[in-house]
Amino acid sequence: MEFKISKALIQELEQHIVNKNDKELESLLNDMHHADIAEILDELDFDEATYIFKVLDSEKTAEILLELEDDLRENILSRLSPKEIAEELDELETNDAADIIAELSQDIKAEVISELIDVEHAKDIVDLLRYDEDTAGGIMHKELVKVNENWNVLTCVKEMRIQAENISRVHSIYVVDDEDRLKGRLSLKDLLTTSTRTAISDVYIRKLNSVNVDTEDVEVARIMQKYDLEAIPVIDELGRLVGRITIDDIIDVIKDEADKDYQLAAGITQDVETNDSIYEHTKARLPWLLMGMLIELIASYVIKGNEATSQKFYTLIIFMPLLSATAGNIGVQASAIIVQGLANGTLKEFSRSYFSKEIAVAMISGTIIALLVLGYHTFMYGQFQVGMAISISIVVVILFAATLGTLVPLFLHKNNIDPAIATGPFITTTNDVFGIMIYFGIANLILGF
Repeated sequence: MEFKISKALIQELEQHIVNKNDKELESLLNDMHHADIAEILDELDFDEATYIFKVLDSEKTAEILLELEDDLRENILSRLSPKEIAEELDELETNDAADIIAELSQDIKAEVISELIDVEHAKDIVDLLRYDEDTAGGIMHKELVKVNENWNVLTCVKEMRIQAENISRVHSIYVVDDEDRLKGRLSLKDLLTTSTRTAISDVYIRKLNSVNVDTEDVEVARIMQKYDLEAIPVIDELGRLVGRITIDDIIDVIKDEADKDYQLAAGITQDVETNDSIYEHTKARLPWLLMGMLIELIASYVIKGNEATSQKFYTLIIFMPLLSATAGNIGVQASAIIVQGLANGTLKEFSRSYFSKEIAVAMISGTIIALLVLGYHTFMYGQFQVGMAISISIVVVILFAATLGTLVPLFLHKNNIDPAIATGPFITTTNDVFGIMIYFGIANLILGF
């Protein structure tokens, strides 16, 4: 059952904090999952959250630290000494520890690393800090189980027991040569059912997916999704095994990428959180709003240039919002499907068959909408010719919007620009300008004005 925070629980915790009842606090929180405790700390003020954090032991608080909101984690870390931070990091896996150290200032970072008790752990963390955070090297764990291809099964089992002590979950057993180059993986079933004297080189599986340290994290996510992998090994330029990436790391990557794409689609140019400042939110949103305003000003000049037509056939103005909204929706729908296809790998480049399908959908949808508008306009206003001009314009504008929504994301993707930009304000505002131009162009042609 999912944990739910109650007011009674918060009040009880606050009372224990006021009375300095450390044992009661430990007793109340020790049996809770670290994610639930992090959720509780987010509900308290900084002083109360820091007090509870210092009461609990490092084995518990290290996991809590990873679940906290960024501002709360930053505040708590600022109130801990380098030695206390190091105690937390000693309990974490290397990639999680490296993520937290990366958030620290340069001078504190060096002090914390020097305070780490496990020297090998410290070396692994420093090694991870060399990689860009958006690459395989930046999200990988250094903890893994590897065996040498020249060992026999008995030696392999002994070494695996030693290595597995510092790993929370063993997804795969990797096989390397004397130079630490990745050769393959070992099946646990084969290990259990093979004679202890059998050489590992005789039983390991040579076919294995792997990624380079410089591979982008979204590409790693795509590979793991495609082959349904729980973990994937990471190799360096020489083919040496340097780490592994697990499915929980990839879930974070997928979530972050989805959040970024969603914000880009909404016209938010920078990554922002709900608890960011008004300034950060304004800075992230304003650029697209200003660009949209400039584009819409062009649309207003198009309308002004057709003022005479609008005055004589006033229903053209009445149906303009319908035209803009319908074209915008069609464009966004088309671009959203393209962006989704590019993201999950089902679409890699321009496809004539898919483009034809999208145009066919737009044509059918546009024709149905146009016929309904024609019938409504004729019934309400008795102007069949004007209704015909509006209806034909709707079909043409919808076809234009579908074409734009299909081709623009592909063009952006080909030029290494995030195509998610094309699923929001860019499509709708561009459709508005060209849609109104097409609208009045067809109207003037049919109505002979």
